[in-house]
Amino acid sequence: MGETDASTKPVISEFCDDADMVELVEMFVNELPDKAAAMEKALVDRNLEELRRLSHQLKGAAGGYGFPTITDAAKVVEADAQVEDALERLAQEVKELVSLCGRARATSS
Repeated sequence: MGETDASTKPVISEFCDDADMVELVEMFVNELPDKAAAMEKALVDRNLEELRRLSHQLKGAAGGYGFPTITDAAKVVEADAQVEDALERLAQEVKELVSLCGRARATSS
């Protein structure tokens, strides 16, 4: 019972100990709810091209701010957004990506 469920565990930036990066990472983290909402809307609208574009952007940016798990999840969404008959799988992948974005933190405190 002492362990945190993986779906609620914070996702901490690899730059959490870099004083020069924390403010930039915090700005990125503060933008994630809007990015996640845009991806969810694109999925609901079945606008796969928009979903692919948004996940591609997030894939690159997340790595630059020290979030490789978000990069990896965005990479999967980007790939599956190009497959029209993968909507059910894509919905689950977007849900996981949105969850990661919601748990992103610049620091552990």
